[in-house]
Amino acid sequence: MMSDLPVVYADGTTLSPQEVVMVARQQATVAVSEDAWPGIHAARAVVERIVDTGETVYGINTGFGALVHERISNEDLAALQLNLVRSHATALGENMTVEAVRAMMLVRLNSLCKGHSGIHPDCIRQLVLYLNHGVHPAVPRIGSLGASGDLAPLSHLALTLIGEGEVLIDGETVPTQQVLFDKGLVAVELTAKDGLSLINGTSQMTAYATLAQQELSDLLVLADVILAASMDARSCSLTPSRPEVHQARAHGGQITVANRLRTILSTSQILKNHEDCDRVQDPYSFRCAPQVHGAVYESFQRLENVLHIELNSATDNPLIFPEPAQPGSHEVVSQGNFHGEIVALTCDAMSLAVFELGSISERRMDQMLDPSRSELPAFLAKNSGLESGLMIVQYVAGSSLAEIHGHAAPRSAFSTTTSAGQEDHVSMGATAAWNLRCAVRRLSEVLACELMIAAEALEYAAHSSSPHVRGLIQRVRTVSGPLFGDRSTSAELIQLAQSLRTGGWLARIEAEHGRLPR
Repeated sequence: MMSDLPVVYADGTTLSPQEVVMVARQQATVAVSEDAWPGIHAARAVVERIVDTGETVYGINTGFGALVHERISNEDLAALQLNLVRSHATALGENMTVEAVRAMMLVRLNSLCKGHSGIHPDCIRQLVLYLNHGVHPAVPRIGSLGASGDLAPLSHLALTLIGEGEVLIDGETVPTQQVLFDKGLVAVELTAKDGLSLINGTSQMTAYATLAQQELSDLLVLADVILAASMDARSCSLTPSRPEVHQARAHGGQITVANRLRTILSTSQILKNHEDCDRVQDPYSFRCAPQVHGAVYESFQRLENVLHIELNSATDNPLIFPEPAQPGSHEVVSQGNFHGEIVALTCDAMSLAVFELGSISERRMDQMLDPSRSELPAFLAKNSGLESGLMIVQYVAGSSLAEIHGHAAPRSAFSTTTSAGQEDHVSMGATAAWNLRCAVRRLSEVLACELMIAAEALEYAAHSSSPHVRGLIQRVRTVSGPLFGDRSTSAELIQLAQSLRTGGWLARIEAEHGRLPR
């Protein structure tokens, strides 16, 4: 069991993306907020009253989907939930990573803690136990249509809560029952509505979207520091980032990026040394960067806003709104909060924006490597001709960019009809969120390529760049040294990409040289 770690409280209201990542990376334990229990118990009381009185209510004592009109006897309610979980655990593909599974578990837990699901408190406690004891369900990634929630993946999660299925131990799958025995834990028993509450929600798509958003939160700021490094490497002007330029077209994103660039480069000796040069205009990939990077940043802010809401939403069906003074079937509402359209469309928009950021980055690489435009050695080789320098770094950036181009195609543009026509429009939200996660990984590779090229180009500068740029280059040099001849840079680029996504570089640079505008 994890100990001596900070605690993230699930209350259905205040969970943040940062907290999701802390739990996902096993940097925090989990507890249910005391404030959440009254709502959880109140909703559960509604379920138990319906069972006791024999009212017919969807999700509690009926079949599911197209079988909604089938009434289930009280004696079969536990079996109904058990069958639901078993029959829906049909996902395909590679297993989700431990990080992604833990994120999904926390998202589901927090939604249940909002107090509208009617789930038995024992199921909530079981999720907390699994997170804190490192019991990680083996969940095949593919199977959600993004409406009726992420049914198939969440069913594999639910299967382990009842002691069935498999869990991940050191990258291998092990029968859940064996792991529970080893850890001294017991399986939970499902009662009325429990299975449906566990599997019906937007938890997988929200988990993937949150992991992508958190990587982007640093990556997009670092992209502007990398841009600044490339600008100094090419002796570009900061004039196009003057405040009045961007107030004249006052989109918030481009104002923020221009402000960042001014903050980063204002003390650059390279910039100061060529203030009076005769270059009239820089290429678009430099001059229009605030307009492009800024538009990307606005897509990111939209993603961030959507996730803050989605993480603290009740997304299963039916939902329960207790009215103890006036009990009745009206307390249980069949609705569509499980539909992931908002997540799908937002992730698709972000994936397209990620492509644009990668595209302009690759164009700057071309500017730095071409001697006719950069006035630097061809491909930054020490002995051009005999050596190829960083020529092929641009090639592999182009290859990663081609993959991002594929990810830019919207996943939400596809729907399919299921459950005998009852579920006739779906969001593909989980597919869109996974697609964004892949696009972010490829973006980090493209930016790593630009950063390696910019760092090498700055080796030829007669003056020093700004503190933020120098701080980033110092970290690059812990992974990738200057060129003294041709060498394989594959492992260096992979490490640079990893560090840009998750290495904490931005926090260290800002701690040393000042926080950049957001």
